[in-house]
Amino acid sequence: MTENLGGVPGFWDENTAEMSHGEGFLTMFRDMFNAAGFYVMDEPEAALSFTSCLRLVGLMHQLSTTGAQVICATHSPILAATPGADIIEVGDHGTRRVKWDELELVDHWRRYLANPDKYLRHLIDP
Repeated sequence: MTENLGGVPGFWDENTAEMSHGEGFLTMFRDMFNAAGFYVMDEPEAALSFTSCLRLVGLMHQLSTTGAQVICATHSPILAATPGADIIEVGDHGTRRVKWDELELVDHWRRYLANPDKYLRHLIDP
């Protein structure tokens, strides 16, 4: 999609085929998120770097100020931290509204970043 629609009227002007995968996605998001509407994204972080995820948070927050609604299924603690987000966690417990710092994925990322060996020792033979 990012490679075939660049320059097509109604989409984005830049040639995303000449960009990295993540840069192309971010360009597409930036140009398509241009008005209030209803936007649904499924794991948009898959192609994005840390910095690009932060930029997407900025785009989603900007969208919210226009009255847009965004539904974003994500495994990214960065995207989940979008200001003003109504977070619904899906898990073995079913669904529940939670605060960002109560998310299981945030807890796992914190523990992993604090000590990767506690996780990796279960995956890598010594």
